[in-house]
Amino acid sequence: MTALLRYQAALLVRSQRWLPPFLLYAAFLVVGVQSGQPVLDSLGYASAALLPVAAWLVRICVTNEPPAARACVAAATGPGRAHLAALLTALGAAAALGTAATLVVALISDPATNGHRTHVPPLESAAAGVLAALACALLGSAVGALTNPPLLRSPGRAVPAMLLAALLSVVLAGSPAQAAVSGLVTGSQSGRVPVPLLPLAAAAVLATAAFAVACALTGRRSP
Repeated sequence: MTALLRYQAALLVRSQRWLPPFLLYAAFLVVGVQSGQPVLDSLGYASAALLPVAAWLVRICVTNEPPAARACVAAATGPGRAHLAALLTALGAAAALGTAATLVVALISDPATNGHRTHVPPLESAAAGVLAALACALLGSAVGALTNPPLLRSPGRAVPAMLLAALLSVVLAGSPAQAAVSGLVTGSQSGRVPVPLLPLAAAAVLATAAFAVACALTGRRSP
């Protein structure tokens, strides 16, 4: 699996297809996060914006290989393992991007509540932001796994489904991502830094289930 992960990571980097989601995420942060804003609000925004980026990275990784190369890798290692490596590479890229963004946002933001009246511990805020970002990366990866090959092969169906599912995952009540982000926003009002372990655990369970379904169907629905 380590060799597969290195292969998928190298393929992702060399393809430069990661640039559009990276630049889009950077643009979201530049527009929505300003220096001196309350830290928990800014971290919530950064986490929410990461979810569709994670889903996009999954699409890039699972469609990156030419059909002949994908068939060779699947024949050598098994289609499920090959697909899992692509999914884990996308998840790792999203998690790394979210963690880096969280640290930058925490550094430039004001460690205070809304109205800048109550001090908020910066290290605890950054830790909560990282957990929320990981929850959004996991849920976004789950969305990508369920709305791209092998489940949805046609781009005309897969891309709109992915975008709609990503949007709903951010805004619908009960979503782990919505719970993690709303916890940060609520903490910015009360001054209490949340610890979004439950949303993170729920997102991890959903991602594991989505990855299992996608990998199980890869061999059965191979062209």
